[in-house]
Amino acid sequence: MRRPYWIPQNASPDDFPPLEQALEHPDGLLAVGGDLTANRLLAAYHLGIFPWYSDNEPILWWSPAQRMVLFPESLKVSRSLRKTIRKGQFTVTLDRNFPQVIKECAGPRSYEHGTWITSNMQKAYCQLHDYGFAHSCETWYEGRLVGGLYGIALGKIFFGESMFSHMSDASKVAFTHFVWQLQQWGYELIDCQIHTPHLESLGAELISRQEYRTVLNTLCEKQGNKGMWQFDTLNKPEG
Repeated sequence: MRRPYWIPQNASPDDFPPLEQALEHPDGLLAVGGDLTANRLLAAYHLGIFPWYSDNEPILWWSPAQRMVLFPESLKVSRSLRKTIRKGQFTVTLDRNFPQVIKECAGPRSYEHGTWITSNMQKAYCQLHDYGFAHSCETWYEGRLVGGLYGIALGKIFFGESMFSHMSDASKVAFTHFVWQLQQWGYELIDCQIHTPHLESLGAELISRQEYRTVLNTLCEKQGNKGMWQFDTLNKPEG
């Protein structure tokens, strides 16, 4: 029986096996171990790998056979969501409170037990935020944080990690504004990792690991501009 690759604690940050070695069951499990240093996380994203594990597990690294992605121009905005956006009841911001967004994303869900966004994961991604690689988008209602998302930006690709919502449509409003903004900045792909009906309803689709890797190799090498993230309130999406 084939086992996932073991990463020693003192291994170099890019010590990952070829993606083709990922297991079929569970789908995409590639490696176990290592650490959550900024260098290792960035190396993993460049290679098409992401961490996903629980508190009672070692760090697990994944590259599923089918990758859920959204090409920004394929974003689907339902009529009811457009109506909500036009009402203007929500304010949407960028990077105003990254630590609180990731904390809210780590909160308990009615359909899950525990969380994969462990305290160590939160610390690691907050460090990436301090370095200018991790970003958040927030939805506010009457001054209260009610929804948002966070992820990693490299080159011309955004690697989405998680969303949360405390009001109906709050996360969808954040996501819609955010994708629209990424379009304006020339981003060409949003990595959504794994399939969910919610993401599919917003226009995300599945592509093969090989297709994903080909696109990834191109987009990560494109020049991004960290300075463009340095503002706050986002405008309403057009249309």
